[in-house]
Amino acid sequence: MASTSKASRFFELADQREYALCQSINRTTRFRPVKGYFQLVSRLGDGWFWYALILSIPFMAPAQGQNIAVLMTFTGLTCTVTYKGLKHWLIRERPFISFPAINCATPPLDRYSFPSGHTLHAVCFQTMLFATLPALAWAILPFTLSVAASRVVLGLHYPSDVAAGALIGGLMGWTSVQLFSDLLQLSQTVAAG
Repeated sequence: MASTSKASRFFELADQREYALCQSINRTTRFRPVKGYFQLVSRLGDGWFWYALILSIPFMAPAQGQNIAVLMTFTGLTCTVTYKGLKHWLIRERPFISFPAINCATPPLDRYSFPSGHTLHAVCFQTMLFATLPALAWAILPFTLSVAASRVVLGLHYPSDVAAGALIGGLMGWTSVQLFSDLLQLSQTVAAG
């Protein structure tokens, strides 16, 4: 309980500091093409884009694609558990809840704001792709950046939520690939020995 109240006080201060930036970024939703683009990106970032990508990787990279797809699936599930746990433990209200001047341009998937789960997943998968399939990673990068931007543009997150999601997701993606590489080397050593 004490850590929740400390987090609550910290977020209240951070919210006040980030409000003006959130509001100015959120104003771009007044332009219908901007709002429509980021709503589409947000919807695809709910998981649909990533599900399609994971299912197609074995066909795009027959030699290693199946292993990468399985690793991305299990890492994605770990990301979901991580961000949901953090959101319910830290309890930061979304910008449009705390500040009615910020327009919620699309319904959120859950109540709390910190960290951004969309960004966490996007950066996690982006990191994994850069480590395993760099050519594909470069092609996916504009989508990942759009997902991160959409969270603030649509009034769903503060920039610090997005930054935290990116940091956590990047670390989780990198760690997952490193652990998988270590396990693969160990299994090859055992098989050869």
